[in-house]
Amino acid sequence: MISSARYWFLMVLVFTVYIIGLFATLFENDSAQFAVMAMRMVQENDFMSLFKGPNDYLDKPHMHYWLAALSFKVFGIHDWAYRIPGLLLTFLAAYSCYGLGKLLYNKDVGRFSALIFMTAQTIVLSAIDVRTDAVLTGFTIFSIWQLVSYVEKGHWIHIVLGALGAGLAFSTKGQIAILVIGICLLCHLAYSRQWERLANWKVLLALVVFCLAISPMLYAYYQQFDLHPEKIIRGRSGRSGVFFILWEQSFERLSGDGHGKNSSDFLFFFHTFLWVFLPWTVLAIFAIWWRTKTFLKIKFRYRTNFEFLTLGGIFIIFFIISFAQFKLPHYLNIIIPLYAILTASYLHRLYESEKGREIRFLLGLQYFILSLVFIFVLLVCFYVFKHASVWNYVLLFAVLIGITYFCLKQEAYYMRIITLSVCSSLLVNVVLNGHFYPELLNYQGGSEMAERVAENNIDVESIYKLGEFHTWALDFYNQKPVKITSLIELSGKNNVWVYGTEKDLEKLKTAGFDWDEQIMVDQFRITRLSLKFLDPATRYKQLSKRYLVHLY
Repeated sequence: MISSARYWFLMVLVFTVYIIGLFATLFENDSAQFAVMAMRMVQENDFMSLFKGPNDYLDKPHMHYWLAALSFKVFGIHDWAYRIPGLLLTFLAAYSCYGLGKLLYNKDVGRFSALIFMTAQTIVLSAIDVRTDAVLTGFTIFSIWQLVSYVEKGHWIHIVLGALGAGLAFSTKGQIAILVIGICLLCHLAYSRQWERLANWKVLLALVVFCLAISPMLYAYYQQFDLHPEKIIRGRSGRSGVFFILWEQSFERLSGDGHGKNSSDFLFFFHTFLWVFLPWTVLAIFAIWWRTKTFLKIKFRYRTNFEFLTLGGIFIIFFIISFAQFKLPHYLNIIIPLYAILTASYLHRLYESEKGREIRFLLGLQYFILSLVFIFVLLVCFYVFKHASVWNYVLLFAVLIGITYFCLKQEAYYMRIITLSVCSSLLVNVVLNGHFYPELLNYQGGSEMAERVAENNIDVESIYKLGEFHTWALDFYNQKPVKITSLIELSGKNNVWVYGTEKDLEKLKTAGFDWDEQIMVDQFRITRLSLKFLDPATRYKQLSKRYLVHLY
């Protein structure tokens, strides 16, 4: 269906985009925060405890932080080292998409599944703005692939690997992993009618493996919380870490207790999906419609050329998480592999059925998406953040010429759909990773101030802040969390630096402090972009300042 040369050429380009993003400055809040938490494990040689600043951290299990800490141990404390586990697990997720797509359909669907997954916008973003979801998605889809392989083949190694993947996924973000894996597996069993696979001693073996896989995480929770009932966690004492992760965690997220409520919009994930799965969104919507219509037509009778795992998993999981009172776009990442496989099967069906009218219509839509990408790229490079070097424009022009070639090349419609969609993702993300994010991060006060600290050879041990406001990027790039102090404590210190806002400087002046040196950087919450910030004419009005002053 697609030549190996074309496929691997596109894959190499995709890998290149990921590698470019590997070396970007860490984003605040979550990426920098999680990196600091892992860094603290290494520096304090304490891998049992998780802390968010001065406070015990209960919300998420340990696996993501353990992997990041291991990477720091091997490679040193660097932003790229923090991203390596997430990147490797993203590659594992892509390979698992290939394996599951091939198992459920054929090799071509498997290859398309991996390609679609790797070029979905939220997945590319998750490899540069690394949170727990990159690791979670990798372990989860690997587990689904292996457990479905057990259902189809019955071999013990598959159920053992599936149980191991499930345990590692649970140790990454808790119950959501088991929910997704369980729903997908039940959908497959219900449609294929292979329930007898559950009545087997191998299932008991899998349960043992799962329990062993989660035991380090449970032990860490027990050490930090269960042995210390005096700790006050979110206003309550006597919190059991083991009980929390085994029972309370997901209910708190659904209700918003403990995390707060940021969205009661039931349709939040519906309109979020429109951008997180770009440039494949339209194809995915058509795939869902076509598969739903087909199942209704055949009244869900079993057919060897169909599967219900992806469609059933998408519908049920989407419905459940839409009730959550705390929602973020990256919560969809865990089911992006299901969308990728379903969309790949739809593309293969277009290839086999040769429905000219339908495929031409979809090709036209992909041309439209590519044209929007062209406009976006030109705005970013010529208006939002202008390239400083003429060679950047030469490189951009060469990329545009290459994409134009594929646009004009006469070949099968389905091949043009695939190639143009991948090119859309490549174009937007090479500009984002290689140009937009580096320019944007110049406005992240913490990381910029860390550069000034290094340039001026300031002793990081002498830097303080007033209050508990978070300084994750500064903490990470200084490789030392900024110490918290008060005005009273500062009165007894000499030759120290204070990091803070304009209000903090006013407090210092009011209290009678004076300083002989002052360093100032711009600050903007870069993960909350606005049109006024993106417009160079109004950007300066959206900026605040961060200061580092020397008290003598």
